[in-house]
Parts: sequence; structure tokens; C-alpha cells
Amino acid sequence: MIITDTHTHLYSDAFNEDRAAMMQRALEAGVSRFFIPAIDASHTASMLQLEADFPEHVFLMAGLHPTSVKENYKEELRHVETQLATRSFVAIGEIGIDLYWDQSTLEIQIEAFRQQIQWAKQYKLPIVIHCRAAFDEVFQVLEEEKSDDLFGIFHCFTGTLAQAQQAISYQMKLGIGGVVTFKNGKIDQFINQIDLQYIVLETDAPYLAPKPYRGKRNESAYIYKVAEKLSELYDVSVEEIAKVTTENSKAVFGI
Repeated sequence: MIITDTHTHLYSDAFNEDRAAMMQRALEAGVSRFFIPAIDASHTASMLQLEADFPEHVFLMAGLHPTSVKENYKEELRHVETQLATRSFVAIGEIGIDLYWDQSTLEIQIEAFRQQIQWAKQYKLPIVIHCRAAFDEVFQVLEEEKSDDLFGIFHCFTGTLAQAQQAISYQMKLGIGGVVTFKNGKIDQFINQIDLQYIVLETDAPYLAPKPYRGKRNESAYIYKVAEKLSELYDVSVEEIAKVTTENSKAVFGI
């Protein structure tokens, strides 16, 4: 059984003390494909080191996270542009809009999101979207930029059924993680109305650990709990969840 974690920050300082052991736990749990989103230039070196340490399992994205869109965002975007021109990546992400932490940067967040979407089209890469308290704003940009060559993953999807269907209409898969196991997560109430072909698994480690680890450091091995919950909701085996979601991840990333 192969499980794919489509979104995990394995280079995070949270894993500095036990990264090798954490990776081994994940591999023993059947997780053998790890897709690594970027945040900003300060994390590039640690991402490259992670790839060097686990070359058969780790796949890197390039991008500028919306909460890192600050006064120096143009410099950060130049870094992304240079990275894309220098070597290959599997996606542009995570990119998008986050109005939970700072609404004052909306205008430049939209600019950065749009620029990175255009690079994704140029390089024929998927995008991985971060959206927090900003569904309307993200959907507006996707509506304006939609095209046959725009596709990807709506990371950490926590919206409504209608918003899920709208995201899918823009050729996005839904990244489902620990929130589906939360009592107040709400997506467990409707996710089985979405065909499994539109679902991929993720952890967002070290964040958003599923039950029974909620509130603790998340790690990729815990994705099994997400697969178990989806198995229950879709009334299929964990093996089927792993198989279909891994195939879906291959359809997005091309590997």
C-alpha cells in the first residue's frame, strides 16, 4: 500500500531533533511520497537539504506563501522566478490568499497569487492553493485566470459543499487532512458527496494533527488516521483510499 502526503513541511524546525526517525515512522506506515510546499526564501536551503537526504521520496514545490507576502514581496517573487528557471519543481505552492492573519496586504497578496499562477501556466505546473478566510477572493482570481492549463490542489480544504464543488470546477483536487477527523471540522458531514477522484491526502505537518493527536506536533505517519476516517466516510477500505488518492496525486504532479 502506497500512501501519498501531498502537503507536508518536513523541513520545519519542529523536526530538527528527530527528522530521520520521523521519516522512518512515515515510511513504515506506508507513506512513501512526500510533496513539500515552499513558504519563502528563508526555507529554500533546508528544503534542498531534505531533498538531498531523501531523494527517492521527497518532491519539492516553489512558491511564496501568502502570509510571507510583506514589504519585500517583489524580492521574494524574484527568488521564486530564479528558482523556477534554475531547476525543476513539481508544483508552484503554496500560494494563495490568507486574510486570517493580515487583511492589510490583500492587494499585494492578490498580485503575488496572480503572478505565480501565470508562472504555473508558463512552466506547465500545477498550483497548490492556501486559502484562509478568503474563499471569495481566491475564487475571484481563479475565475479570472481559469484556463485549460490551470489545475492543482486546494490545500487544507475546510469550506462548504458548494465551495468544494466550485474549487473542483477550476480543475482543483481537494487536499484533505486532519480537519476531517475533528468533531467541529464539518467537512466530514459532506465530503462523501464528492467523488473520490477529486480527493488527495495531506498532513500539513507539523500543523493540524488528526485525532487522537490533535494539539500535538503533526507528522506524515499520522496521515493514516486521515485515510481511516475517509475509509469510514466513503465506506471503502483504507487500501482503496490510499490507492485512489495516490493515483489522484500522480494526475496532479505527473509523478
